[in-house]
Amino acid sequence: MLPPTRIGEITMTDNTTRAAELLKTHRASIDRLDAILIYTLGERFAHTKAVGQLKANHDLPASDPDREAKQITRLKSLAESADLDTAFAEKFLNFIIQEVIKNHKTYQD
Repeated sequence: MLPPTRIGEITMTDNTTRAAELLKTHRASIDRLDAILIYTLGERFAHTKAVGQLKANHDLPASDPDREAKQITRLKSLAESADLDTAFAEKFLNFIIQEVIKNHKTYQD
């Protein structure tokens, strides 16, 4: 192992330098994925806006409980495949669904 080096008040060892680099790499990936999530949600909500307007124009209900249940089942299965906590995925989808329904109701007013 290399001798520790001093950077400011912090002594960096070979292992802590490597850990800092790994942390930096993970954080860069997280930042990139956060951007993907935001742009994906933006695209999703553009489609749900069009659906909401279509429903309003044809006097259809803002909510479709059968579709919502099927979506939750489908996305929980996807979450399981992605090694994501299915309870978290369900909460996240329910949050999105409630926001979509709220938006759909504004088109019906």
